[in-house]
Amino acid sequence: MSTIAHELRASYAFVERNFFLVKRYWTWELVWLAYSTANCLAIGYIGVGMPQVGGAGVDTRFLVLYLVVGALVWRYLSLIFYWITDIVGLERWEGTIEYTLMAPIHRLTHMAGQTLFSIVYSLASTGLVLVAATLAFRLDLTRANLPGAVVVMLAGSLSLIGIGIVGSILPLLFPERGAQMTHVIIAVLLLISGVYYPVDVLPPALQALAVLSPATYVLQGVRAALLENAGMATLMGSIVPALVIGVVAIPLGLQAFALAERYAKRAGKLHRNG
Repeated sequence: MSTIAHELRASYAFVERNFFLVKRYWTWELVWLAYSTANCLAIGYIGVGMPQVGGAGVDTRFLVLYLVVGALVWRYLSLIFYWITDIVGLERWEGTIEYTLMAPIHRLTHMAGQTLFSIVYSLASTGLVLVAATLAFRLDLTRANLPGAVVVMLAGSLSLIGIGIVGSILPLLFPERGAQMTHVIIAVLLLISGVYYPVDVLPPALQALAVLSPATYVLQGVRAALLENAGMATLMGSIVPALVIGVVAIPLGLQAFALAERYAKRAGKLHRNG
């Protein structure tokens, strides 16, 4: 019990550390929130302007909600991904990477604290953007299954955590350009997951890849919950695949990170940048 309590305190320490990092750079958080809000609104206005571009007969309210939901879900998932992949980058910038990776704690403990904070932070900040979008477009969510949408997003979080752990290997092994290389992963997921369009419009090869993307199932589930008021029985079709991908991706990610960490220590790559 004492060992478990020690690991829990260590995980909470990383949550608290990240909270103080956000507090320290609160002006940057405001800038990022303003950027995300403007980006979401810009995507929503595509739906508003579609009748003028594509002619009459377009259900504007449905299209706006479709696009806004995609933007919000993608923001939530990408935030989790970047908080995980930025583990190494933040540690390098703060000059604490050697101390953190040499500390006598399990890497699972480290990752658990980081991921817990990323989920809470992503949910809270995405909720603020949702409020802004609701006010701007007068979205009607009174008949939406909001609890079901949250459950789907939480289930999908596990998968993005696993992918994020794998992505965090890149800045660990390539200190100069590794962080930029993680953008390729998120760009591929954006392309194949149907964020702003149905997956069916993609070429067959990309549709096959979409089956492997957890974001595909999260987007389908959240849209079903918010646009169609789908119940939990229907949403399980999205929740189960997302959970399965997470159960597979997290252990594989931790194992891959452990191998990369051992190599980085032997190769002397735990130095500070910036």
